[in-house]
Amino acid sequence: MSQLVPLYDKKYTCAICENSFTTKKVRSRFVKVLSYDTDFAPLYADGFENPNYYYVNVCPDCGYSFTDDFSTYFPPGVKQVIEAKISSQWVPHNYGETRTVQEALNTFKLAAYSSTLKKEKHIVTAGLYMRLCWLYRSNENHDQEMRFLKLALKEYTESYSTGDYKGTQVSELRLMYLIGELSRRIGHTQDAVRFFSRVIEKQRQSVEPQIIQMAKDRWQEMREEQAAASS
Repeated sequence: MSQLVPLYDKKYTCAICENSFTTKKVRSRFVKVLSYDTDFAPLYADGFENPNYYYVNVCPDCGYSFTDDFSTYFPPGVKQVIEAKISSQWVPHNYGETRTVQEALNTFKLAAYSSTLKKEKHIVTAGLYMRLCWLYRSNENHDQEMRFLKLALKEYTESYSTGDYKGTQVSELRLMYLIGELSRRIGHTQDAVRFFSRVIEKQRQSVEPQIIQMAKDRWQEMREEQAAASS
């Protein structure tokens, strides 16, 4: 019997050029999460795969990049915009094999650009920026981590105000917590306090006690930091 390997091929058809291609995905048994950071960034065990490397699908023929979270709907004229801004300048490149961290970063930037041109939901674009932020953090590139954290915060805030997160896996409580936590990380203390307060106010009707506790923990940390700064 052949030994099971971590990566397998998944087939996709590009919605722009209709080319069929395969790209690697990670088998779940080869993923082991040790813990999560305060913004839900997973810390993977050594010797196990990071599935975020293979989160984005890139058409090797035309460059259109997408994830399984993208909708199948294209607003009128959008395909032509993607063809003009991405495909016409694309040099054929295959991201369908084993990826380095740099290649993974490239795919997320391509997908974020595609998502923006496609007018995908803010919650979808935010998730791409968030994963970029996590990859840069694992690479200890603080400047780029902060750059994409701010972009993620902007998109999450837009998603909250427009309500486009509804019907996705991201609950209102989780979204409010994330806005608070990303605001805290970039030093927007008042915004952080406001959103953590909204989370805590919902503790009686919440079915996500873990997120309520996380908001309380961040709130307490901020109070302690402010007390230490003023003493």
